[in-house]
Amino acid sequence: MKTATALLTILLCAAAPARAQQVPDTLFDTRVARPLWPPGAGPRLVLDEAHFNFHTATGRYRPFAGLARSDGFRVSAGKAAFTRESLDACDLLVIANAAGEFDLGGANAERDAFTPEECAAVRAWVERGGALLLIADHAPFGAATATLARALGVDLRNGYAADPRRGEKGAETMVHYRPGDGLDTTHAIVRGRDASERVRHVKTFTGQSVAGPPGAAALCALSDEAYDMKMSYGAFQRARGKAPKEARESAAGRAQVIAFTLGQGRVVVSGEAAMFSAQLAGRGGDFKMGMNEPGLDNRQFAINALRWLAGKL
Repeated sequence: MKTATALLTILLCAAAPARAQQVPDTLFDTRVARPLWPPGAGPRLVLDEAHFNFHTATGRYRPFAGLARSDGFRVSAGKAAFTRESLDACDLLVIANAAGEFDLGGANAERDAFTPEECAAVRAWVERGGALLLIADHAPFGAATATLARALGVDLRNGYAADPRRGEKGAETMVHYRPGDGLDTTHAIVRGRDASERVRHVKTFTGQSVAGPPGAAALCALSDEAYDMKMSYGAFQRARGKAPKEARESAAGRAQVIAFTLGQGRVVVSGEAAMFSAQLAGRGGDFKMGMNEPGLDNRQFAINALRWLAGKL
């Protein structure tokens, strides 16, 4: 779907009354042709579910969890607050769309999802060699995750990123990244182990922009024409994605996915979440959103990102 109708579908699927319409694609093939580890023999991957997360291992991130398991990761749901003890029980932590409360339009949705102590514990854990995939989508997730991101040296906008150059016509928040057009082909996550695992086309589905610490690799870099619509979740829904000029801020020099090392550990930060899942959206459930959209390499991108975080790329 390459028209404004696609953007409207995304907006309606994210709206609180229609959340049930954004469901995991249970027919998505999560098998991995060349798994890195035998089943259950890989690193311990914990998917956070303790912070009002919009995406969970048995919910909208079920395809992500299945893909990780197929590559040998030992996947479990994280139900506890972040402490040294809880973090040392995992090798790779995935946080996907934490919020201040479950109601995305609620008054507390943008409050900090993590305590200062949790933020300090996560940074210290990464510096000791932990691996973190931090995913924070458009508002309210950017605000809810901002404190944790800052502890890692990352800036989140808590807006809605649009790119007139790389976005779809009439749906500029759905952005395409290709070699020579925003995709960092020099990074191991994009290269993979060989040509069969090379990433050539990544798409995001309405997220925000991010900026990392010095030296961070911009895996999916926005163009100089990109901008963030700095609007609350409710305001964006009411405006149907049409932001007034005064709400726009240039996103030139920013990205939607970055990767960097921190101490002895590794971090990938994504400003968009659907790209790592496979969902069915729309009231008829006929709109594929994520790794299941034909013609994309999001699936391989997700596999490569997890392998890089595990120190295997």
